Amino acid sequence: MNGIEETLIGGIEGGTAILLPAIGELVGERAGVVNLGMEGCMLAGALGSFAVALHTGSPWAGVAAGVILGGVAASLHAWLVVGRRADQLASGLLLWFLALGLTSVFGTDYISAAVTPLQKTAVPGLSSIPWIGPVLFDHSPLVYVGYVLTAVTWLVFHRTRAGLVLRATGERPEVVAAAGGRPRLVQSAAVVVGGALGGLGGAQLSVAYVGNWFDDMTSGYGFVAVAVVLFASWRPVRVLFGAYLFGVVLAAASVLQAHGVSVNQYLLDALPYLVTLLALAAFARRGRADAPEELARALNRTA
Repeated sequence: MNGIEETLIGGIEGGTAILLPAIGELVGERAGVVNLGMEGCMLAGALGSFAVALHTGSPWAGVAAGVILGGVAASLHAWLVVGRRADQLASGLLLWFLALGLTSVFGTDYISAAVTPLQKTAVPGLSSIPWIGPVLFDHSPLVYVGYVLTAVTWLVFHRTRAGLVLRATGERPEVVAAAGGRPRLVQSAAVVVGGALGGLGGAQLSVAYVGNWFDDMTSGYGFVAVAVVLFASWRPVRVLFGAYLFGVVLAAASVLQAHGVSVNQYLLDALPYLVTLLALAAFARRGRADAPEELARALNRTA
């Protein structure tokens, strides 16, 4: 396996840990709520899934726990923002700090432990396609969940009544209310679902990609997921490509280090985040124009 294949394969695995929370953030923002606490949801999911997988011996039980804990963490944000009309950005940052502190305290006993990660599952037929097969179709099951979720999200947004109500809530919640809908319930549900997917992204890190736990293991992935949604202009397929772009750059840094490239390690570690900043600079203006109206109004009130 050459360096390019290593980079692409690692990019898909690592990028899935961005894709899952990014899809979750997309759902919440389409309903008009941004969650900067997505990093906290990922941390809760990462530690919860690792702890449950370690104690039960079942990585799938761990995945389920990660989803639940991510949703529970996001429910706090939903209560503050939707129920109490708190500032969205301040509430999200509060959730992140809270999760960072709690996972540091409760995760101490798990730092030296390890679990058997989810086993890779090759997709019959597709995995045998030269070059493409190993890159796209020979991964842990959560990678395929990411593929499916992207397609399902697009279908729900554009082909179902539930998706129409969600998008309408993110544009004009007063119109939804006038039509007999419940925009606050829609927003709360969207935020909780988004947090659950953030927890799933944390589970991808701890019980599928790495197989262990360490403090602040998400390393800013939740914030990158929020940024990916912005420069993807709130479109599911673009979110997928943006997440994998970050994953590939992250994997490239690791592959370069593994092959002994004489580049400053801290520069390599910063490379993925530099790419994210450049993408934000390139697409922020267009993304702002495409933002759901309710989300834009909420952020303008914050500013």
